[in-house]
Amino acid sequence: MTQTRPGAEVLAPTRPWHATQAPPRPKPLTMLVATASSVIALTLLVAIGEWTDQVLLIPPLAASMALIAGASGTPLGQPRSVIGGQLVSAVTGFVVLAALGQGVWSSGIAGGLALGAMMLLRVAHSPAAATAVIVAATGPSVVPFLALLAAATVILVLVGLVGNRVNKQPYPVFWW
Repeated sequence: MTQTRPGAEVLAPTRPWHATQAPPRPKPLTMLVATASSVIALTLLVAIGEWTDQVLLIPPLAASMALIAGASGTPLGQPRSVIGGQLVSAVTGFVVLAALGQGVWSSGIAGGLALGAMMLLRVAHSPAAATAVIVAATGPSVVPFLALLAAATVILVLVGLVGNRVNKQPYPVFWW
C-alpha cells in the first residue's frame, strides 16, 4: 500500500509517452494464416467471378473477410452477422433505390438505414453498410445481386472456418 501524507493525492503510475495500449501483435503463424486465408477467399471470389462472368468481389467483402480472419472472436465476424448483415444491407439498399432512385444522396441514406436495420435484426456487420451504398449508387439487378452476394458471403465464411481451424481459433463463436 502506498503511504501518503494526509491531503496528498495518489497518482497513477506514469507510462512513457511512446507506450501504447494497443493489443499485442498476434503470433507470426497466426498472422500468416489469417493473411493467407484472406488472399485465398478473395481470389476465389475473383476466380468464380471470372468463370461465371459475374462480379463477386466487391470492396465490402474484403472488409468482411478481414473481420472473419483477423477478428474472428467478435460478434461482427460471426456467420450470422456476415451473411445476414450483408443481405439485410443489400435489401435496404434496394428499398432505398426503389423509393429515392439511384444517386449519392440515396446512397448515404441507404448506408445509414442499413446500420439501423442490421442492429434491429441483430446482424450488425459494419462492412455491410457499404454494400447498401453500392446498391443505391449503382442500381444492380436485384435477384442476381442478392444470389451472388449470398454465395460470396458463404464462401468467405467457409474459407474463414478452415483458416481459423488451422490457427486453432474457435470459429464460429455462434452460427446463428
